[in-house]
Amino acid sequence: MKKKIMSAILAAAMVLSLAACGSTGQTAAPATDSSATTSTTDEAKTEDTTAEAPAEASELVDGKFAETRHIVVEVYDRGNDGGTDPTDNMYTNYIKEGMLADHNVEVEFKAVPRWTEVEEINNLLAAGSAPDICLTYDYATIQTYAGMGGVIDLAPYVDGYKDELPNLWAWLGEENIYYDKDPADGTIWAVEGKRNNTNRITTFVRKDWLEKLGLQAPTTTQEFEDMLVAFKDNADTLLGADASKMVPFSISYDVGWRAANLIESYIDPAITDKEFYVNGFDDRKLTQNGTKEAVRLLNKWYNQGLIWHDFALYSSGDSTEDDMMKAGYVGAFMHNFDYPFRNGDDSINASLQRIIGEDAKFVAVDCFKASNGKYQKWSYSAAGDRKIFFPATNTEPLASMLYLDWISDPEHIQYLQIGDEGVTHELLPSGAVKTISAEAPAIMNSGNNIDLTITCNGLKLTDAALTNESIAYGYGSGETDPQVVIDSIKACQTDSIMPKAVNVGAISAEEGQGEALASKRDIAYDQSVVAAEADFDATWDAALEDYLSSGGSAIMAERAEKWDATYGSDMLN
Repeated sequence: MKKKIMSAILAAAMVLSLAACGSTGQTAAPATDSSATTSTTDEAKTEDTTAEAPAEASELVDGKFAETRHIVVEVYDRGNDGGTDPTDNMYTNYIKEGMLADHNVEVEFKAVPRWTEVEEINNLLAAGSAPDICLTYDYATIQTYAGMGGVIDLAPYVDGYKDELPNLWAWLGEENIYYDKDPADGTIWAVEGKRNNTNRITTFVRKDWLEKLGLQAPTTTQEFEDMLVAFKDNADTLLGADASKMVPFSISYDVGWRAANLIESYIDPAITDKEFYVNGFDDRKLTQNGTKEAVRLLNKWYNQGLIWHDFALYSSGDSTEDDMMKAGYVGAFMHNFDYPFRNGDDSINASLQRIIGEDAKFVAVDCFKASNGKYQKWSYSAAGDRKIFFPATNTEPLASMLYLDWISDPEHIQYLQIGDEGVTHELLPSGAVKTISAEAPAIMNSGNNIDLTITCNGLKLTDAALTNESIAYGYGSGETDPQVVIDSIKACQTDSIMPKAVNVGAISAEEGQGEALASKRDIAYDQSVVAAEADFDATWDAALEDYLSSGGSAIMAERAEKWDATYGSDMLN
């Protein structure tokens, strides 16, 4: 609470300081035609924008400034044991050397803790000390500071510098660059990074436990439940002296993410794009129709002892759950499609195999059917990844745009993602890349270095045909069977639904609500799962009402209003 109060005080101070110093620093915004706007979709009722070439581009000779410029770039600090300094390693040096050689721009990195990034960015913005290039998953934070004059409108820069940004435009395209463009006034407070692979969440079960109990992999929700019961009832057989540590199904405090495949199977397959969007501020599906009944089932499983009893006690970044998985006490979980394979020799599957044996591993299953009989699940959109923005304290917008272009060059992306042959990867006869365990300073602190390839999330080789094959070989020095990864990808993609890219302009009701409503969302899920079965309805209804009355309803109402204004009121949209 003290931190939030301090952030509010700092925010007020920031508004006063911005009034004094202006919002664009030393480089003026390129001139644009303010009478036109550009749409992010073919349905939006707006016109195209054509920006004039900026005079500032004449400062560049062969893409380079005559005088050295300096920018500061945000990078996540994940606190990895055995990792490298996120601001000073082989890959940050590659970027620094490349930007200096190609554009005469010095790059400095500023670390922001990954698991508290929203709070930290709030504090940095409020204090006027944010990096020149910032990123966050929370667009509401950007909107809040944009409303106070604390964020630069990128529209003049992405359009006016277009000729100087060929890689950025070729990679992100109009959809991601204009994803957040306001259809009314044409402002762009952030550009969206792009997901090169849209695989999201997979359900994993212990292969060796199925075999030991003579069970087939579950293919329905009931079979999944029956499997969990079998794990619990046979704890002595499966864990021996550690039977009391049995966790048939593990989730975390973030139930909306960690039970997503189950929750999404309860959503009406006939849901319209409008309804999905209106109820979609909370990407954990809290307010979607059908979610309550999915959570009712989780509540039943919890009260039957099938779910980790203490799941709600551990916050983001805590290793307790992973440690249980690595020790062999967990039978099933849902998570990112590659979660059991991450971190090479220290991955969950590699740890299991070292401790228990070669057959001890988590494998993908697809078992939650919707009412239409399909394994319905929502994938990522190619847009809607990290939001990249420039705070008003950025005095080098052209140098910053050149950074985004440099980081989007296909050759640069590939090097940052796979490193050096023989050090971080080896080439297979097919030309695919197989990741090998690295040592400092070549250790990557995030999968495929996504914390540095901020415009690209997911492996992207210059040869697109080899990318998928390489993904399967991208997890360590041999402990992970590539087929296990391929099966997980297949499970993600079966009957998956790509969400519609929607742009109706800024939703003012969302400003400042991201962190607060996320907390209420998690509380609603957690309290409802752990409630006594007889108290489930009352617990869920009260928690949901608290979420809605705290801003959720206002957001949904404004989303519906702006959808109708942009696309029309027809529910068939």
